Amino acid sequence: MNTTLAKTLHWEKQPDTLDFNLNDLVKSASSVIAPLGPITTFAARNPWVGLEGQTFEKTARWLKETCDVDIYPNDSVFQSARNRGQIHQEFLEKGIQQWLNSQSLELPHEEAERFCRTALLQTQPSSSVLEAPEIKSMARKLNRFTSQMTEKHSVKTYSQRLEQQGRGKAAHELNRHMIKWCKLFLNESQAVWSMPSREGGFYQAWQKLVRLDPALSRKIRKQLSELPEEADAALMEVLLELEIPFSEIQDYFEAHFLALPGWGGMMLWRSQQSMEESSLLYDYLAVRICLEWALVKPSLPLPEKRKDKVHLEPLIAVWAEWGNLPIDAWSQLSSTEIKARLTLAYRFDKILRNRIWLEAWEKTYEDQLKKMITSQQPAGAAENVKPALAQFVFCIDVRSELFRRKLETAGDFETFGTAGFFGLPIETCELGSNHTHNSLPVMFKPQYRVKEFSPDSKSYQQRHQAASSLGDTFKTMKHNLVSSMVLPEISGPWLSLQTLARSFVPRSAGRTFSKLYETWLHKPSTDLSLDHTDTLETDLPIGFSAKEKVHYVRQALKMMGLTDHFAPLVVICGHGSHSTNNPYSSALDCGACGGASSGFNARVLAALCNLPNVRKSLEKEGIMIPKDTVFAAAEHITTLDELRWLYVPELSEEAKESFLRVQAALPKVSEKANVERIVHLPNLGTHFKNPKAEAQRLSDDWSEVRPEWGLARNAAFIIGERRLTQDCNLGGRVFLNNYNWQKDKNGAILANIISGPATVAQWINLQYYASTVAPHYYGSGNKTTQTVTAGLGVMQGNASDLLTGLPWQSVMKSDKEAYHEPLRLLVVIQAPRDYVKRMLDHDHAFHQKVKNGWIRLASIDPEGHWESWS
Repeated sequence: MNTTLAKTLHWEKQPDTLDFNLNDLVKSASSVIAPLGPITTFAARNPWVGLEGQTFEKTARWLKETCDVDIYPNDSVFQSARNRGQIHQEFLEKGIQQWLNSQSLELPHEEAERFCRTALLQTQPSSSVLEAPEIKSMARKLNRFTSQMTEKHSVKTYSQRLEQQGRGKAAHELNRHMIKWCKLFLNESQAVWSMPSREGGFYQAWQKLVRLDPALSRKIRKQLSELPEEADAALMEVLLELEIPFSEIQDYFEAHFLALPGWGGMMLWRSQQSMEESSLLYDYLAVRICLEWALVKPSLPLPEKRKDKVHLEPLIAVWAEWGNLPIDAWSQLSSTEIKARLTLAYRFDKILRNRIWLEAWEKTYEDQLKKMITSQQPAGAAENVKPALAQFVFCIDVRSELFRRKLETAGDFETFGTAGFFGLPIETCELGSNHTHNSLPVMFKPQYRVKEFSPDSKSYQQRHQAASSLGDTFKTMKHNLVSSMVLPEISGPWLSLQTLARSFVPRSAGRTFSKLYETWLHKPSTDLSLDHTDTLETDLPIGFSAKEKVHYVRQALKMMGLTDHFAPLVVICGHGSHSTNNPYSSALDCGACGGASSGFNARVLAALCNLPNVRKSLEKEGIMIPKDTVFAAAEHITTLDELRWLYVPELSEEAKESFLRVQAALPKVSEKANVERIVHLPNLGTHFKNPKAEAQRLSDDWSEVRPEWGLARNAAFIIGERRLTQDCNLGGRVFLNNYNWQKDKNGAILANIISGPATVAQWINLQYYASTVAPHYYGSGNKTTQTVTAGLGVMQGNASDLLTGLPWQSVMKSDKEAYHEPLRLLVVIQAPRDYVKRMLDHDHAFHQKVKNGWIRLASIDPEGHWESWS
């Protein structure tokens, strides 16, 4: 065996260090992908969460070099935005000036400015121009000027390098095999037979079966069967064979992760869930690199990698087209002038121009938002202290903004915004279900379990179990070789009737089937396990202690800014969506609750707030909840813009009056919200008579690919008092989080909002952004051609990467027109400047995001002055 790499790494002298280094390198390399959980509990993920230590522009350049992925919007998106008046020329000019001022170019400023301004508005020269003989001739004459402009070489996998050299399709074959093995190993819900030896881990299960794989040649199968049985030993051996320099190993691992970021992301997520699978990511990389070694071995050694030199033809061509510099004029220029012009054209490249376009678009939006808010809210306006008839606490979700606006104009109602999990770190278990769900943001772990129970639950559980068993039996028969042949005869009549009904009268069919199911189940009234109970059935405590109840209620009230002036009725509103035949249904639920409705959390918080002992303890801390104030829980159904009651306890006389007023107002609120929201859906426009019926049809129609827009077009996160934006139509684009800096002297509340809700909002924002600008890589393609795979996620066809992002229909209005506007999230904080600075000084992670361009920041001081921090 060749020992060149071993000597380089001193592996022969330090075998223990090798294992440590490789594990460390695998972990570091995995930062280029994001963990990907199952689609049934879809939670928005920032695909670049591990790359925020470098600038957005630098990441864009690296991704373009490494896997040819553009993460800036394309020219058509920018031009469309400019035509709509969303990119102002003044901000493009400022972007040019700021960049030129940061450069040292031995070139007249006016000439450089003119070149950049023209370049921004033009497309790249055509290939026919670049191939012109005179340009090629001039490029040869100026070749000596490329020494200072050498292209950075990106590390590729060996199979990718072979394909680049035109020597077969090794990278395609490697991906095809990896997809097959990942599906086999991870498939737990749809496989008839599970993969043997799974308990030993991915590598060992693969190593025992790959020797039988008919898709590989006998020679390759023999080579793979002779590999060590342990993943770490096999990976070491193959790296030695491939002779990869130590300095390039992490880059090499990163290239492998980026080749299939979906399947790699799923392995990463699984490795983080339990100690039993903590080595899964290492196993994945060992399998992939061992397979690559076997596939490329006949072609080894590969030719030495060469550093790519800059091609001068495009630089000369753009000066001819954008700088009014004829090709023959280069001969009359001095060496200093030639170098300056080539340097300017080289630096002012496509990625930089796209950065200026995007920043101008973002600054235009910020300017429009600033004018809207400051014109509606005079500085120093007195706070309205008139007691409200009812108060509603909504999730910060952008879809709440529209409903809140309509609700506030329907009566003496006040609304608040806070994170949809309401600060409760719980795992939920609904009545009749053995399934639990982490009902909190995915960056946190649950600390308690809350169960739904009822004294009359036995018969309900039997009916629920019967329904579940029927579904499981149908699934088992469908996957069984013999029973699948007779299943159509048994199920045909019923399924045919259901198909016809759901196809031709989806709204009526959906409503009828749901009503029949609910009537048959007849769920009894239930209680929640709020009191702490010692149990051995779970690692988590069930319920809360007395002190914990007070703590979480106090925390929730302070976070939502509701510590005084309580209305007779306070409604905690969770939210969820309703759609049919939609693998992405959980993506439309609460992002703060891990892809589930936040109604359960709303009910838990409302029940805790009604406890007399909790209120008595809060009184000692100055939070006086009137005796007649009652907390209730409801759920905002975003597909229908409807508020459904989940928990209404016994009401006081004052609360009862408020409840009746709310009940009377809600139908009109729902109707107005539907009218405003539904016109933005394509192919509808204003051609419908009954907006509520149309919304119902969209949610029940199993052929509908777009039941609602979800959080598309989200653009800003405002942390401040509601009166700041109450008179503004924010177009359902803004996350609204209540905050009063005067009640946050030490800045703890602001710090929690930034680290929690603002981070969740940023992940949502970048998920939509990535799915729009790079749908083929970070999105999930067309819904109509997706295949639900292994119960985990979706693929396009039967052999693609596990798709990580949102479908085309969630971000695009048509094949050529984007609906979502890919802007990085703007966070606006209403607080004195020193509050914002203190937060940035203490929260280094958030400060880094702002500095590196992953998020934007602005603030409004008590006098109403707007300041941009990014």
